[in-house]
Amino acid sequence: MYIACVSAVTRFGSGAGARASPAYGAGQNFGYIQHMATTSSPRGWTADQIPDLTGKIAIVTGANSGLGFVAANELAAHGASVTLAVRSESRGAEAAEKIRAAHPGAVVEVAPLNLRDLASVAEFANSFAKKHKKLHILINNAGIMGLPKRETTVDGFEAQFGTNHLGHFALTGHLMPLLRKTPGARIVTVSSNLHKSGRMNFDDLNAERTYKSWGAYGQSKLANLLFTSELQRRLEVAKVDAIAVAAHPGWSNTPLMMSGPMKDRGSFMKWLGQTVNNLNAQPVEMGALPELYAATAPDVRGGEYFGPDGKANQKGYPVRQDRSAAAKNHADAERLWTVSEQLTGVSYL
Repeated sequence: MYIACVSAVTRFGSGAGARASPAYGAGQNFGYIQHMATTSSPRGWTADQIPDLTGKIAIVTGANSGLGFVAANELAAHGASVTLAVRSESRGAEAAEKIRAAHPGAVVEVAPLNLRDLASVAEFANSFAKKHKKLHILINNAGIMGLPKRETTVDGFEAQFGTNHLGHFALTGHLMPLLRKTPGARIVTVSSNLHKSGRMNFDDLNAERTYKSWGAYGQSKLANLLFTSELQRRLEVAKVDAIAVAAHPGWSNTPLMMSGPMKDRGSFMKWLGQTVNNLNAQPVEMGALPELYAATAPDVRGGEYFGPDGKANQKGYPVRQDRSAAAKNHADAERLWTVSEQLTGVSYL
């Protein structure tokens, strides 16, 4: 079973003071179909090239560890005021202290957010809106992966679909009033290479009939891309000065291996799983670059998708990438949006 898990892992995308740099901008919006094209982008881009973000307000979900921590750290390092949206406030506080220690003067807040609980999502957004009048960057980064057994959210959704997609769908909706008030706002959603194996099972989205751990994960990551495309289309129709973009980290050495496929495994299996990650995956500092590029680079356009430039897009520097045919299905994107509104009770745009 472990060998099968490792085989699957090799195909997925799991998914540091301020520096002088060029001005931040939202980028130009493209039409819906044009978003799907693969175009060139700068090679060898690093976090050193993030623009000056002074005065920008950002939220990063899942920011206490892994990709989210790196993203939050870099945004804060370049001047943004960053809210770490985390399930564990104590771990979030530890992460915030690390960022402040590395970047004295960094403006970092911690706020509780449980994407498995729609009430928590609404509470987080309401609390954030009371403190802030704008939101320039929302990075929907948090996620879970490859749970061996079917789990459910507080609201009864299959955990991977409920957390990775529905939780972020609802969060984005609750924060939309702030995003609409912020010229050039960006919504970045983190997907995965495994979206390519995903299929939208609209007859059983919550895997109540049949549950397959990687199938559920692939569906949730495909949903991330369909959501991004439909969100971009709706932003354009509503003439909202904001863009929706997506990214994936390739194979990155994040905590997802231990909290997902290796969950409830014995100590040897956990050691073996982590060893495989250590030997094959790229550091989280590299894995976070695509979402950071999507969130900050001046040339980013609505609907684009970024990932590593290396072999099989598993490692490397961020470049524009194509997505699967299923992720370009406009009818499925619209249908998923409608179903997501019904399931979450959150409607927008």
